[in-house]
Amino acid sequence: MIPRLLAGLSAATLLPAVLLLLPLLHVAPNRLVTGVPVAATDALEAWLWPTVALAAIGLGLLAVGRGKAAAGIAGLACLGALALLLAGLGAGAAELIAGKPLATRARLASGAWIGITVLIGALSLAAQRARLPVGVTSAAAVVGLLTFLWNAGSLDALSLAVELRGRSDTLATAIRDHLVLALGALALAACLTGGLALWRRGRGAVELTVSGLQIVPAVALLGGLVAALSTLLAAAPSLRGYGLSALGSTPALTGVAAFLLLPLWRGQQAARRAACPGHLDAARALGLTRRQILATIRLPLGAPLLVDGMRVAAVQALGLATLGALVGAGGLGTLVFDGMAQFAPDLILLGALPIIVLSLATEAALDGLEAALRRRWPR
Repeated sequence: MIPRLLAGLSAATLLPAVLLLLPLLHVAPNRLVTGVPVAATDALEAWLWPTVALAAIGLGLLAVGRGKAAAGIAGLACLGALALLLAGLGAGAAELIAGKPLATRARLASGAWIGITVLIGALSLAAQRARLPVGVTSAAAVVGLLTFLWNAGSLDALSLAVELRGRSDTLATAIRDHLVLALGALALAACLTGGLALWRRGRGAVELTVSGLQIVPAVALLGGLVAALSTLLAAAPSLRGYGLSALGSTPALTGVAAFLLLPLWRGQQAARRAACPGHLDAARALGLTRRQILATIRLPLGAPLLVDGMRVAAVQALGLATLGALVGAGGLGTLVFDGMAQFAPDLILLGALPIIVLSLATEAALDGLEAALRRRWPR
């Protein structure tokens, strides 16, 4: 209790200090330079003290409060502080770039990012203590707040919003391509591991192979696949008629799937060993058939472990799919690498933030499914 209290009180004290001492915005003449840091007093102005007060109240209640009521009030205070912070940053950015050339940008600085991260984390903690679904509650609150502020035009002056408006169509296509690539690689890897599981005598060789793939750098593997496919297509050009190509989705799907084999294989093997021999012997002694043993013993005990392996592989797939842009497969990696080539931090964030959101959502969904399976079939 005391360590948690000290941690909460420290956060309630340090977050206002972060907002007051660190720059909240950078104002630059264009999107390619960092710009001049802007302190909280100039970035937030009249929004500063209400934001600090609400943040301190929310974090303080999380530290000393008990029960659902205190957690609910703390969550509302943190959400209110987040709303004021974002609205204040948008208003401050609009004022700072008013009357300046159109290329002028106001981007979020370190203090703003730390403040936003801490407040979202505090909101999640409040939801947990109020015994609400943490991922769903936090995501709904943050997405609802951002949607409201976006529709109200409160964020229009921020550089990230400018990039989003300029690439909204590109972003939607990139998200779609990214999901197709990640899910396709996950399905391919799942099919491969399912087939390899039937080769009982070769399990040691399979384990060694899928483990060895992890030490190969992802970029090197993609480059090797491009070279190998180019050689193959040069020797057999007719394969192009089947959709095979040296660039694009073929090497990207294959390369990402190769790295997903290990978590899926280990999850599958853990699920296979979940039922102890005693349980299986007892089931056979009772006259249960293989199908009945699978439905009543192996599947209930192994399903959570299968989902756990799938959760690791799915999150890994969303991250690795970023590299598909290097071989022409599209996806959010296109925005990330374009931003790196142009030295445009907000363009990098425009590609990276959806990957983070998708990964967190996938992690929360599959973690919830795993927990539900464990409650349904406790070991």
